Amino acid sequence: MDLLMILKAIILGLVEGVTEFAPVSSTGHMIIVDDMWLKSEEFLTKHGANTFKVVIQLGSILAVVVTFKDRFIEMLGLGRFIKHENPSQGRLKLSQVIVGLIPAGVLGVLFNDYIDEHLFSTKTVLIGLVIGAVFMILADIIGPKKPKTQTVDQITYGQAIAVGIFQCFSLWPGFSRSGSTISGGVLLGMSHRAAADFTFIMAVPIMAGASFLSLLKNWQYMTMDTLPFFIAGFISAFIFALLSIQFFLKLINKIKLLPFAIYRIVLALIIYIVFF
Repeated sequence: MDLLMILKAIILGLVEGVTEFAPVSSTGHMIIVDDMWLKSEEFLTKHGANTFKVVIQLGSILAVVVTFKDRFIEMLGLGRFIKHENPSQGRLKLSQVIVGLIPAGVLGVLFNDYIDEHLFSTKTVLIGLVIGAVFMILADIIGPKKPKTQTVDQITYGQAIAVGIFQCFSLWPGFSRSGSTISGGVLLGMSHRAAADFTFIMAVPIMAGASFLSLLKNWQYMTMDTLPFFIAGFISAFIFALLSIQFFLKLINKIKLLPFAIYRIVLALIIYIVFF
């Protein structure tokens, strides 16, 4: 495998890492790069290309685990040695994360085949990008100027399940998981940072579970010929996701969702011009 192929894997990992958790829809971006590159690579079968997407997604998930490692350790009951600035303050519980996963998890299982068959197309992604952008703009306008829930540790069970309901919108490709849940959290009285933290933490179990199951089914497509391509993509996705998550979390309370909504609309126009 030549250096050009490794460079393409790195760029694909960059696209995945930067867009997976930002509210801009990684699906919309991957459709573009998929048509540009993955479908043009003869050494990757259709299933091999899909397996590559799973591998680089795992790189992004690992970046979230590293960013929130203390919280995951604590939620698993292993955090008695972790020191907190405010030890008396309530902490986010694993049960709250599980509650948030239930709505989209149930609908995903019930309608998975329908979604795969009817909603994974350029047209549906374009619709999701635009409607999701409008939803994000409305959240910035309607959401309270002084949110009561400033940190993820102040989230209630009611807010957790409500955010989970908003997450159901992300089953429509292009709507964006983080776009729907952060917007929903803001409408529920959370700060943008609190909603983002909860979104990222909640994404790990559902994305990791789905990715590992997919990887087990398609393990045979990871051959010695394609392994350097997969490894380069995984490392690239991990590094760029780690950087983009930290950058995003530092700025989200200041810039809010409007810049991302504008970007989504521009992306939708690009997709329309390229594919239509």
